[in-house]
Amino acid sequence: MKFSKTILPSGLRLVTVPMKDNPTVTVLVLVEAGSKYETEANNGVSHFLEHMCFKGTKKRPTALAISHELDSIGAQYNAFTAQEFTGYFAKGQFGDRAQLLDVVSDIYLNSTLPAEAMEKERGVIIEEINMYEDIPQRQVADEFMALLYPEQPAGYSIAGTKEHIKVMKREDFLNYRKAHYLSQATVVVVAGNIDEEKVKKEVVAAFKNSPTGNKSSKPAVVEKQKKPALAVKEKKTDQTHFILGVRSFGIFDKRDIVLRLLAEVLGGGMSSRLFQKLREEMGVCYYVKADNDAFTDHGIFGVAAGVTPARLAEVVKAVLVEFQKLKKRPVAAAELVKAKAHLIGSMFLSLESSDSLAEYYGFQEVFKKEIKKPAEIAEKIKAISAADLKNLAGEIFVESQLNLAVIGQNADKIELEKTLRFA
Repeated sequence: MKFSKTILPSGLRLVTVPMKDNPTVTVLVLVEAGSKYETEANNGVSHFLEHMCFKGTKKRPTALAISHELDSIGAQYNAFTAQEFTGYFAKGQFGDRAQLLDVVSDIYLNSTLPAEAMEKERGVIIEEINMYEDIPQRQVADEFMALLYPEQPAGYSIAGTKEHIKVMKREDFLNYRKAHYLSQATVVVVAGNIDEEKVKKEVVAAFKNSPTGNKSSKPAVVEKQKKPALAVKEKKTDQTHFILGVRSFGIFDKRDIVLRLLAEVLGGGMSSRLFQKLREEMGVCYYVKADNDAFTDHGIFGVAAGVTPARLAEVVKAVLVEFQKLKKRPVAAAELVKAKAHLIGSMFLSLESSDSLAEYYGFQEVFKKEIKKPAEIAEKIKAISAADLKNLAGEIFVESQLNLAVIGQNADKIELEKTLRFA
């Protein structure tokens, strides 16, 4: 898969991904600004600002003007906020490329952040937070991060708290945007049926007034766990949802790719160890998954599932047994081949559309300022040995580093504390 990277004089990075004969094009703008750049006082400002950028520009003075224009060309568009970046995108027919770029760049650079819209948007965001609180699979992830990283930005909710949203001021947006929405912290990705030279000229013109300056940094993550940790949130639900995990490594660590394969062996696909154990053998869950979330300066390896409340401790024990197996015995050759094929196949299958390719290349660039093609990553996966997996399992699956976050009814904390041990 071909791509080109250009660094403009302002420091803005442009990544173009040509897709011959593809009927669509995606314009994605990413900026190094997310909840890890916030303080306790302004937690939620990254996400709130993302919402406000759609409320009008000088050229398109209302939210309706923006949505009407994009709807009129059949585009898909939205934005998202993460811990370390915020993204704005629009996807449409390839012939509408210039218009898509014009709208997305206008939203990113020229939003007026109208005060009257802000008052209404408070209610929208509070309802978004309420929605997340009604989705225990989603909420347990926030509880897990807060458990690992209390009183520091890595543990903050991306959406913020209702209390902070209620008192946020327009000045907070202006100050935050000035500190973070800068050219050298911005990546523009254009993927699809494109002429790369035309796109480069259009991006140079669209972002000619992009501000530059001294980018505000984020505080370093502090790792300070010395014993197993448990967080239980009581909530009236039919299922109990949990995440059981450990601290791992960031995206710059060479073991990141090994962690991905380790997660694949545990919970990648219906033939994975945890799917077979928990769903097919024990019949205790509908979903189970294993992931490694890697950030610039830390990582988390976790297993998530939703189970009947009465069998929670039993399931946690079963997952810990699988952790132990990976520490004690190398993955068999046939299982290793299967896991590699599934991980590589899933990666390539996920890259069939212009928006997925924009995210694939854009996320690498905004995180690492370095891009690996899918084929390069596939070769790294193929080179992983059973010994690599066993050694890594021994490094991360340590009793003192175990963490369990739970949401549900009548969870027995004393029993869970006793369970959170390796036999």
